[in-house]
Amino acid sequence: MNERILIAEDDFAILTGVADLLESEGYEVDTARDGLAALERYRAARPDLVLLDVMMPGMNGYDVCRSIRSEDPFIPLLMLTAKGAEIDKVIGLELGADDYIVKPFGMAELLARVRSALRRGALAAMPPAEESPSSTLSFGDVTVNFESMSGQKNGAEFPLTPKETALLRFLMEREGKVVSRNTLLDDVWGIDCEVTTRTVDQHVVRLRQKIEDDPSRPVFLCTVHGAGYRFVRERGE
Repeated sequence: MNERILIAEDDFAILTGVADLLESEGYEVDTARDGLAALERYRAARPDLVLLDVMMPGMNGYDVCRSIRSEDPFIPLLMLTAKGAEIDKVIGLELGADDYIVKPFGMAELLARVRSALRRGALAAMPPAEESPSSTLSFGDVTVNFESMSGQKNGAEFPLTPKETALLRFLMEREGKVVSRNTLLDDVWGIDCEVTTRTVDQHVVRLRQKIEDDPSRPVFLCTVHGAGYRFVRERGE
């Protein structure tokens, strides 16, 4: 295994508990108790994954997330947020976090998220053997380049996080079909946990803000109530 994980958390009890758990699973662990130290440790150690608390002294988790993501578009970033702090989740995802874990969290859930994020981060960082014909796809006034994790809408460019890229591609490859949240968790996140369906919803919200004219009335990335989501390429279908 030997993947290196950086934990940035100012609560000593949480920090030591998570560090002990991950080390017992065979991971190498670095720790930091404030944002500035977290950024320094990231640049010195170049970990394979970062667990990042939102509220830290010196430099908050949002700013650390933004800085790390600007230097590495592929490293998995998991945000640790307070229970019920919905704004923490939205801002974290907007800044490039791949997922969030709500405190208090169970150790089994934490390990599942870490393992999944490491697997998918490794796949995202692998360069393609060659440019495939499907690396760029268009719908409506939107063009998406999956290799560069970016898109254009009406000529204006926008970035995509690794998870947004994987989610959009998965849905586009199943155009017209209803895909359940649990299927998305299994195949895009690699997580089998009912309570984490909110993660899918948050990413769909972020994608709609980038590709839809009116995110509150989506025409491409549609909700099928009680079932999941469906991608529709043409308006009016």
